[in-house]
Amino acid sequence: MLTEIITSNQNPKVKFLNKLYDKSSFRKAEGLFVVEGEREVERAIKSGYQLENVFYCPEVGHKQNPGLQVDVEKIIYIGQSIFENFAYREFSDGVIAVFKSRPQGLNDLNLSENPLIIIIETVEKPGNLGAIFRTADAAKVDAIIVCDPKTDLYNPNVIRASVGCVFSVPFATGSSEEVFEWIKNKKINLYGASLLTKEIYTDVDYKKSTAIVVGSEADGLSDFWLKNTHQIKIPMQGIADSLNVSVSCAVIIFEAVRQRGLRIL
Repeated sequence: MLTEIITSNQNPKVKFLNKLYDKSSFRKAEGLFVVEGEREVERAIKSGYQLENVFYCPEVGHKQNPGLQVDVEKIIYIGQSIFENFAYREFSDGVIAVFKSRPQGLNDLNLSENPLIIIIETVEKPGNLGAIFRTADAAKVDAIIVCDPKTDLYNPNVIRASVGCVFSVPFATGSSEEVFEWIKNKKINLYGASLLTKEIYTDVDYKKSTAIVVGSEADGLSDFWLKNTHQIKIPMQGIADSLNVSVSCAVIIFEAVRQRGLRIL
């Protein structure tokens, strides 16, 4: 038997959820973020994120309860019009969940003995950031580090674009200077994707501890990272001078994976 279904946008719980969706500052202040979709929610739970509650729409999900192993007391039922105000997807399973966020400090990262890391400088578009998380998950990189972030890593669009891979890849944020010092202290080799070099990315040895640095969509790497990395490039054969940042990252990372003798099964 269902409890009462919320149908008013003025309900305090709905207004709270709306603020979590819309405001990065509110998510940070509350230490919470929003996940849409059963698959992504399951991945967050499996990765050890603490579930606060689930907003569920039976009309959209086409069943009485969501297909999640969660305490029924955590489920808040909402009407279809409420759900559709939030849902990013055209086709969905009626599930929106709220989780506690985690610390994003560099010292919270646990690296392997021979790490492979992605460093992203000021990437703005949530879709690109989410796509890089998908690449990182597929390649089993140790971590993603975002320097001077312009996009909240818990932005619902980042989570959606990553198909929940944001939960499987450890990540941290920091200033470029902080990240550089941290990487240098750990004696990790730095390679920066650049248009200003003649060295092709396949001619570099990534078998030892490696961090690949990619820049913003509009400007590429800043002078700081160009000065402090071994520059590499992906040769272009057509009229375009570069690839999308998430594609460039994937091309270089999987070359590193290939060199390390790993097999993606």
